[in-house]
Amino acid sequence: MITSTTSADTLNDAQFSNRHLTALPDQNNEAAHANVPFLLQPSYAMSKSLLFDELRNFRISLKWCALDHSSCIGKFISYFTFIFFTIIVPTISSLSIKVPSSSAASDDPISFNNLVQFPESGLALMAFLTLSRFFRRYSLRQLLFLDGLQDDSLFVRRGYSRELDKAFRYLACILLPSFFVELAHKIIFFSSVKISLPCMSSGVPMNSIMFVLVLASWVYRTGVFLLVCVLFRLTCELQILRFEGFHKLFDGCESYAGVIFREHVRIKKQLSVTSHRYRFFIIACLVTITISQLGALLLVLAFKSDKTFVNSGDLVICSVVQLSGFFLCILGAARITHRAQGVVSIATRWHMIVTSSSARSDQGKCIVPEVDETLVSKSAVTDADSSDILVSTSSQNPSSFQTRQAFVAYLQHNNGGITLFGFALDRGLLHTLFAFEFSLVLWILSKVVVLS
Repeated sequence: MITSTTSADTLNDAQFSNRHLTALPDQNNEAAHANVPFLLQPSYAMSKSLLFDELRNFRISLKWCALDHSSCIGKFISYFTFIFFTIIVPTISSLSIKVPSSSAASDDPISFNNLVQFPESGLALMAFLTLSRFFRRYSLRQLLFLDGLQDDSLFVRRGYSRELDKAFRYLACILLPSFFVELAHKIIFFSSVKISLPCMSSGVPMNSIMFVLVLASWVYRTGVFLLVCVLFRLTCELQILRFEGFHKLFDGCESYAGVIFREHVRIKKQLSVTSHRYRFFIIACLVTITISQLGALLLVLAFKSDKTFVNSGDLVICSVVQLSGFFLCILGAARITHRAQGVVSIATRWHMIVTSSSARSDQGKCIVPEVDETLVSKSAVTDADSSDILVSTSSQNPSSFQTRQAFVAYLQHNNGGITLFGFALDRGLLHTLFAFEFSLVLWILSKVVVLS
């Protein structure tokens, strides 16, 4: 069973490569392919059958989260729910929660409650505006780049189908543990405070009502923020799969530079679109999380009483959710940028091997020295994360030296992945951000030590 599946995958991947390789010289095949109705094309049928159920789950999740903007009623419900759970409920809870006079100052349960409301609502606001802009301009298939998936190999389509299924797992792995901790904290929190509203009588169970509203508000704000993070990571995973398929184009004797160039242009265009879609969200999240974490650090250092789960649990949960969602975005962007920048080394080695093979060819057969394979195997062992592949070439119909040289020069100047206003979001930028944040923390600690 495994052998048959593997052979089927190999056959489909070979058909995908042959379709790309014969696209340039054979224009008649393109015309015949264009005359076939789009819904009857086999590649589109495979893509739709693999991804239909996952998109259905996405649509159901958006409706349950009140994020369905497909109709006027859905938009009204979405905006009303956002205003209610992001602005009204946090404001009422901050103004109505009072500490009983019998409680000690060290047991004050609302010391950090007001601090976490601003970053949670701020991140939810940026995520909601991002989703609203997406749904106003794109459909769900366009947002997830499914319209162009019929041009990819079966390996990419199946891998992307698995990533669509894993997207909800990442969301659940962050949201569910945080929810249970938040539930335990809110039970203890509302059992130690009292709710005071001038328009409500004392007989109404205000603590229970406010407990449900605050917990629902937290779930909504956290879910909206994490949903955008998961969508961004899912888009990055698709491009990673496409780069893995792109690397396979360098393998074999029919690696034409023109075909590889067109495939790279297609991937680069989608990376540019992804960068433009999410750049404001990533930058706004970075600024909001930095300010909130530094404010929390100042408040914790200035707070002289004991820190307990009751008075600082909100701060811990808020920080964990913020950093988890942000790292989900940053690590996904860094991975795809690393893959995009690694294409230059693969293309350079491919150019070297093809040129060397053409020079040493004898009666149409390529002789590749064993030292090349040794170097390739050593490089694969040294860098386990790299996508280097073993290139086997032949002198049959090789690309010209000038074309390959121009292609390598093109990749050297177009090797960026996810960018933020021209700055590549790679490991170097992550190191810079870490150094900047760490310097701010040390500066705050030095001021606190001097003042104390």
